Amino acid sequence: MDDVEVKVMADRLVRRVVDCSFHHPAVRRRLGEIQELPPGERFRLAEAFAERHRRGSDTEPVRLKLLTLTALVGRGLDGLPLAAERAAQLDALGRAHSFWYGDRCEALVEAEEAAGRALSPAVIATVRRTAVGAYADQEIVRFAARFTEPVLNVGEAWAEAAMADGRLGELLAHALTARAAKPSAAWDKRGRALVEGLGAETVRTALLPLLALVGRPRTFALDRAEYEPDVDNTFDPYNANALRGLVWLLALLPAHPDTVRALGALVETSLRKVAGIGPRNPKAANAAVGALARTDGEAALAELARLGTRVTYKGTLKLVDAALRARAAALGLSREEVEELAVPAYGLTEVGKARFRFGEAAAELEVRGNRAVLAWRNAAGKQVRTVPATVRRDHAEELRELKGQVKDIEKSLSAQAERLDRQFLARRRWAYGQWRERYLDHPLVATLARRLIWTVDGTPVCFADGVLRTLAGAPPEGAAPAEDATVELWHPVGREPAEVLAWREWLERHAVTQPFKQAHREVYLLTDAERTTRTYSNRFAAHVLRQHQFNSLAAARGWHNRLRLCVDDSVPPATRELPQWGLRAEYWIEGEGHEYGIDTTESGTYLRLRTDQVRFYPIDAPQNRASTYGGGYAMWPVEGRRTEAEPLPLAEVPELVLSEVLRDVDLFVGVASVGNDPTWADGGPEGRFRDYWTSYGFGELGASAETRRALLERLVPRLAVADRCTVEGRFLHVRGELHTYKIHLGSGNILMSPNDQYLCIVPGASGGAGAADPGYLPFEGDRTLAVILSKALLLAKDTEITDPTITSQLGPR
Repeated sequence: MDDVEVKVMADRLVRRVVDCSFHHPAVRRRLGEIQELPPGERFRLAEAFAERHRRGSDTEPVRLKLLTLTALVGRGLDGLPLAAERAAQLDALGRAHSFWYGDRCEALVEAEEAAGRALSPAVIATVRRTAVGAYADQEIVRFAARFTEPVLNVGEAWAEAAMADGRLGELLAHALTARAAKPSAAWDKRGRALVEGLGAETVRTALLPLLALVGRPRTFALDRAEYEPDVDNTFDPYNANALRGLVWLLALLPAHPDTVRALGALVETSLRKVAGIGPRNPKAANAAVGALARTDGEAALAELARLGTRVTYKGTLKLVDAALRARAAALGLSREEVEELAVPAYGLTEVGKARFRFGEAAAELEVRGNRAVLAWRNAAGKQVRTVPATVRRDHAEELRELKGQVKDIEKSLSAQAERLDRQFLARRRWAYGQWRERYLDHPLVATLARRLIWTVDGTPVCFADGVLRTLAGAPPEGAAPAEDATVELWHPVGREPAEVLAWREWLERHAVTQPFKQAHREVYLLTDAERTTRTYSNRFAAHVLRQHQFNSLAAARGWHNRLRLCVDDSVPPATRELPQWGLRAEYWIEGEGHEYGIDTTESGTYLRLRTDQVRFYPIDAPQNRASTYGGGYAMWPVEGRRTEAEPLPLAEVPELVLSEVLRDVDLFVGVASVGNDPTWADGGPEGRFRDYWTSYGFGELGASAETRRALLERLVPRLAVADRCTVEGRFLHVRGELHTYKIHLGSGNILMSPNDQYLCIVPGASGGAGAADPGYLPFEGDRTLAVILSKALLLAKDTEITDPTITSQLGPR
């Protein structure tokens, strides 16, 4: 070929590659033909691509293709042009998460390798991540398989630490073969042999510190492409197989509390969500659940039960549920009983207390509310503020275990409080003897149970001064109840207002802080408007909610929901199935807006939702569905179920069910509404939500805010700044030195004099809300109440505020 023919062939090939891709059949065929040409002609073609690249007149994507063509056409030839440019491109490649398979970047990698230059571990990592991607072709998979060193991808702290441990070479190689959902018998056999060779204790002490590093920030950041999600916060997909394998190996070791702790933490770390992606790595979470399911002992069962209250990702939650049901079946118990029996004492020797000896020193552990507190005594028996030096020096392992127990206790307290809160709709009943053993006298659970109101054979009681007492202060029926007496959680639905108020006063008199709202629980009775609409409630319609926050709250409360995407699809409403009642509750929602990047994330997920009706159906009724673009819901028949069903009249829904479901929905609105966001005073994007923000942020109070109002009327007189605070209508009024302030009891938003000027204080800001202790509260979990009280304590002394984001709004002093 002469120079003209070479140039024509080069330009045609570039056009074909740009218009199609390297994987187009015609391009692949042409490249194959070129490989048959004499080396001299191929070199001239490579030089033609290089010359065009040097001119710099093409776009960056085309220049990348020119580099790739130079490498492909000149494969096996010495002295190829653009060596420095290819090296620079490979450096950039090492900072990418992966590359599009159609770009054939592996050709650049191969050319660099053929030239005798060592490939960086970062480049090898990118090739491997591409090979395990959803769109990788077999050619890239085969190419990536050539690289056996380093054994794991660099960039993750745990992987780099694992490779630095010379003992783990064979274990890591075996772990990388964990490509199935669960280990085979052959995989386990090889794993046991490797564990026996190193020793089970050696393997455990080597692997657990690695799991503690999982999810840490990358050791070097990756460059994000336009519209690419936050890949730095995900797990490396190549390393994820090895991580799964290491977790499987832990299941082969003797049971140990540290192993259980590490596996439970890995589940939660792996399911932490990343914008545009979702859970970081369900594969690792599922492996950890599987390992817990295969681990014997009380600790593993307790961790599974705890995860059952914490996990919201559907696939992993299904595995947790299956593991608990399998344990229940093996023991001949119900799932609920297994969860109750699975709660360990965590070393507590009496309700909420334990004492641990460390030589001459001692630690006293006490559960206070939702925290476990350690107090230390030295050899002389004197209480000291820090861990005695002799304990740190001579008992380091026991000290580490004790600190682990403290963390376990606090995690378990949170999980058990959530489990108890769900018992209202679970219709759970206990025989008194069974309940006393599992709840009232259990070293850990009793710290929650003794702060709740129960009914024993219908008589309401609460624990005080060592015994169960009625409102009148006497034990029920004057003596210990019979072993078979029926125990249930007390609920304010159906109770006389005087009884509810009396229990609230009783709790305050005894300074009892309930683990969740019970005596102060909101009750949602049928309204006249709902009697008119008959089959649906509009009580929580027409709100604008942050979708991701709503989705997390819904999952935590046992609702099923799918994120709304701005795509052509149909989805059901948010639903909660109530099998004990034979009902299904629905909350109708739809995506708000249709502008990508304004109303959606970069991946097309709606940022906000608009809310509509709440309905109830028989649990086996077909599912309603609606377009993700909005529009009405319609019932879609499902095979094996009835073909159609009418919504139940609200008057036929049991009072407790109606109240609890509407309470959930009120929680969703109260927490996720954009009206709660103090930074949205401008109305959000294009000011579209200004009217909604104002009406919600300063409007009429809902049921939860009315409960808050009634409580504040009782609490405010006890505050240190009581002389500056009054509850009037929808607001807590606070008189400062600079202004008078009105804090809305629903949203916590603030207006200040003169002219009701808006004051923006973000909760948790330095020197802002959250800095002051509001003192005694009769229940835990109402963050808005704590924020309102903290803001009141802050603003009553407004001349002492130092946070510039607040002082700049208050004006001159």
